[in-house]
Amino acid sequence: MESLVGIGLYYTKGPGVGGRLKKYPEDFMVDEVIELPEAAEDGEYTIARVWSSNWETNRLVEAISRAVDIPRGRTGFAGTKDKRAVTTQWMSFKTDSEKLAGVSLRNVEITDMFTAHGALYIGAHTGNLFDIVIRDMDVHNGQAGEMAGVIKEEIDHGGGFPNWFGVQRFGTIRPITHEIGRRLLTGDYQGAVKLYIAEPMEGEGEESYRARQYLSETWDYRGALEVFPNILTYERRMIGHLASKPEDHVGALRTLPTNLLRMFIHAFQSYLFNRMVSARADMGYPLNDAMPGDVLLPVNKNGLPNLDTPVEINERNLEKASKMVREGKAYVSAPLFGFNSKYSGGEQGEIERRVIQDEGFHKKDFVVPELMELSSKGTRRAIFAPVADLRCSQEAGGLRLSFGLHKGTYATALLREFMKLPDNESHLYS
Repeated sequence: MESLVGIGLYYTKGPGVGGRLKKYPEDFMVDEVIELPEAAEDGEYTIARVWSSNWETNRLVEAISRAVDIPRGRTGFAGTKDKRAVTTQWMSFKTDSEKLAGVSLRNVEITDMFTAHGALYIGAHTGNLFDIVIRDMDVHNGQAGEMAGVIKEEIDHGGGFPNWFGVQRFGTIRPITHEIGRRLLTGDYQGAVKLYIAEPMEGEGEESYRARQYLSETWDYRGALEVFPNILTYERRMIGHLASKPEDHVGALRTLPTNLLRMFIHAFQSYLFNRMVSARADMGYPLNDAMPGDVLLPVNKNGLPNLDTPVEINERNLEKASKMVREGKAYVSAPLFGFNSKYSGGEQGEIERRVIQDEGFHKKDFVVPELMELSSKGTRRAIFAPVADLRCSQEAGGLRLSFGLHKGTYATALLREFMKLPDNESHLYS
């Protein structure tokens, strides 16, 4: 599964403990770190802390929006969270607190409400705190603690781990979001739609599998509405549109939330990024040190990579740049490729060119004529991720890991170093 999304190796050398994540939702706890807007009694937005268990973020946002009778676009949030988890995050709602206080949804609690003039938006948070338990390990608990300690030492010594996008970026059960993005970027809108609604895959629920299989064999959209379960909300929207306009694939795509459509493009960019980082590591080049030609991102006041001040590295500034990277004051970056992207120089630039050429893409392909809102100019991303306050402790029920990560960094990219599951195992993402 990981090779399908561009992840090609492990960063640490110590053996893994195996095991399973998210056996129970409370085994994966996430608490958002965010600087909230200033409270204002006459503010038009209600800011609230939202606790949820076993909710996918987009579906949670839609459910709360329906409950308070506001359009989905009037609900803001900083970042998407894992579904099978217990998460605490902040959201903004363009409605009054009385309506929010009356919301009654299973496994959802809305607290700490106040009003403000500003809404929350994607990327407004600075990071996340994690408290995670690995269960059903391949080794005894005592041995697991020692093995985890070895991995922790490697990560502490290196200053972090590769900043890969985890498999859940691409779909935990159906890791296809990047392939949908590929089709959107090449203008194959029909292929994108059919892949999203109809491609049955082992691991999803039996009812969903049978429904997708029926559609892939018949392309009977009206009949599909009778068999597709209500849980496949977005698929049903698209199928409903196609039932009346079977050739309007762009229209079917527009039934989806814009942020979900953009996620398909971002997923393909993430896949390219994973391939670039994997290639650099596989060639023995450092991830946590600078080379000539690298593009560095100095940190901002929150300790996050500053995308607005990239620095190109050459022989003259290499020593200073290397020192900044080792001290955590800057990060080596690679592109999240788009129509305005610039390649790095040196060996890193050659890696980037090979990946893009191997996939058969050009900058112009990241302009989407029929869905211009999905066009992406591209940006950059740090190739290495620091870990804050990494702790390991063995318990009767498993191995507990707690740590803090920058926003956009995947906990599973760190956890895979501790677990090191065989290729045929998927418990890391179940």
